[in-house]
Amino acid sequence: MKPFARLLLVSLGAVAALPGSGLAQTTPTYPDKTKLLVWRDADNKEHPVRSADDWAKRRAHILANMQQVMGPLPDDSRKVPLDVRVVEEVKMEKYLRRKLTLAVEKGDRLPAYLLIPLDAKGRLPAVLCLHPTSRDLGKGVAVGLGPKEDRAYAVHLAERGYVTLAPDYVNMGEYQFDPYQHGYVSATMKGIWNHMRCVDLLESLAEVDPKRIGVIGHSLGGHNSMFVAAFDPRIRCIVSNCGFCSFPKYMKGDLKGWSHDGYMPRLRTVYDLKPEKVPFDFTEVTAALAPRAFLASAPVKDHNFDPDGVKDCIRAARPVYELLGAGDRLSASYPDCDHNFPSEVRQVAYDWLDRWLKR
Repeated sequence: MKPFARLLLVSLGAVAALPGSGLAQTTPTYPDKTKLLVWRDADNKEHPVRSADDWAKRRAHILANMQQVMGPLPDDSRKVPLDVRVVEEVKMEKYLRRKLTLAVEKGDRLPAYLLIPLDAKGRLPAVLCLHPTSRDLGKGVAVGLGPKEDRAYAVHLAERGYVTLAPDYVNMGEYQFDPYQHGYVSATMKGIWNHMRCVDLLESLAEVDPKRIGVIGHSLGGHNSMFVAAFDPRIRCIVSNCGFCSFPKYMKGDLKGWSHDGYMPRLRTVYDLKPEKVPFDFTEVTAALAPRAFLASAPVKDHNFDPDGVKDCIRAARPVYELLGAGDRLSASYPDCDHNFPSEVRQVAYDWLDRWLKR
């Protein structure tokens, strides 16, 4: 087994028991979430991370602590056959656009758009395209049905030769689902589950090379890209634009924006909206993506996510990437713009995807 595959399997398999699972919580706490080359044992004794196996222990704790806030990731027993149903097919100039629904769990169908290049030959790389906040359009933003061209990255990438899939996020676009009535404790975790099922769909397509799947997103889609990739090792390349920063530097440490029902209510009900009480941070999420290719696009005038908080995350994750021999797979761009995704910034993102998924 390749070292990367072993690392992901060990860290996913080692996730500790979580609240509500009926088992005792045993995950160590890490007061300094920028100090990543350490892991703690069951007695909370700190040890240095010197190898990939050591890092897998810390990574498992990161995933477990994310789930303390988001709720547990469902296991495979929740899966049902995808049962893809195409409801519309439109031939565009360079790609075929299919509107479809797929079964993500019992009694729940997720609407999505699938774009397939018309000149496809052989198996192509694929990108899961996660849309920004849009109650009305949802997935339609990523496929060019909204007013902002800079958000239509599913179209841009299909025109560059990628198969792209753009699903709706929870209670946006055409997708209405109450995660809290179905055993979830956050919409974030429901989104992660749905997006992992989207990767299942991409893997099943004859047009897709399952070893070359990436994810991209702006804003809401930016952090959802990181969240799904943290839990799904099949995603090999990640791009987040205007998607995150360290919690202490998000709105000067006020986490209210992360705590509504569309995200993670436990940040409010359990952790009092205080970064120092939250058991994970984006410094750790960034590192959990290693050794896969990750580009953080963080405009210097972003009013949502402080670019200095992004720099904190890249700085903290860098030693982990270096330890795993993947220093060239972690990159950040700090363009001179606001909370947007203009053409010159998108070009950097698309070139990054090309570099890691087309070679």
